[in-house]
Amino acid sequence: QVQLLESGGGLVQAGGSLRLSCAASGRTFSSYSMGWFRQAPGKAREIVAAISWGGARTYYADSVKGRFTISRDNAKNTVYLQIDSLKPEDTAVYYCAAAEGSSSYYIWADSYDYWGQGTQATVSS
Repeated sequence: QVQLLESGGGLVQAGGSLRLSCAASGRTFSSYSMGWFRQAPGKAREIVAAISWGGARTYYADSVKGRFTISRDNAKNTVYLQIDSLKPEDTAVYYCAAAEGSSSYYIWADSYDYWGQGTQATVSS
C-alpha cells in the first residue's frame, strides 16, 4: 500500500508561482509512475502532468506546457509540481497519484491506483 500526501497549495496572484509536493510512503517509491491531476468545482478531474518511475519521461497537458514542471526525487519519496505564470483558470484542487502498471506513465485517472487527498491552489486576478 502507498499513501500520498500533497502540500504546497495556497492563494497566489496571477503571474505568481507555486511548488506542490507529494510525499509518498514506502521504500519502493521509484517503482511507481506518478501523475498530477486537478479538479475545479463543478468540473471533471483532468491530467496536468505525469512522470515515469525514473523521471526520464514526462507528459504535460497542452494547457500547462511551458508553465508547469513535474519532477521527482526518489531518494526522498517525493514528486513535485512547479507551477509558474499562474492563471486564474489554474485554480483547482491538485491531486497526486501513483500507478503500479508497467507503462512509462499514464494520462487517464482510472489508470492510477493510489491518490492523495489534494491541495487547494487559488489564483487571484
